[in-house]
Amino acid sequence: MLIKGIHHVSMNCSTDDVFEKAKDFYIGVLGLKVFREWNEGILLDTGSGIIEIFAGKENTGEVGAIRHFALLTEDVDRLADSIRKAGYDVFIDPDDRVIPCDPPYRLRMAFCSEPLGEHIELFCPKGEGS
Repeated sequence: MLIKGIHHVSMNCSTDDVFEKAKDFYIGVLGLKVFREWNEGILLDTGSGIIEIFAGKENTGEVGAIRHFALLTEDVDRLADSIRKAGYDVFIDPDDRVIPCDPPYRLRMAFCSEPLGEHIELFCPKGEGS
């Protein structure tokens, strides 16, 4: 297979203030580490891919075909609580789900909004086949 995985997700911030809020959310609230940083942007290490955020770029705010991206975590509840305490919206509370496939795919998840308006799923697979 030629594709090895998702390398990064890229987002734009239209102002320096929004850029700083995004950095604070991903670094301060979610605890991601800086992989690289330069005047116009930052790369944040998720552990299995990169989130790239640009400063001073037009952000249309339009919703495209991609509904959200999911961040893998071992503790959905703790992360959702940290996000709420930081003043961000957790619009689907932590919940156990089962995707009805064969074998069933058990998971714990929650959804939140981040400073740029993107929806993020907090995702933790449970049990066999995770």
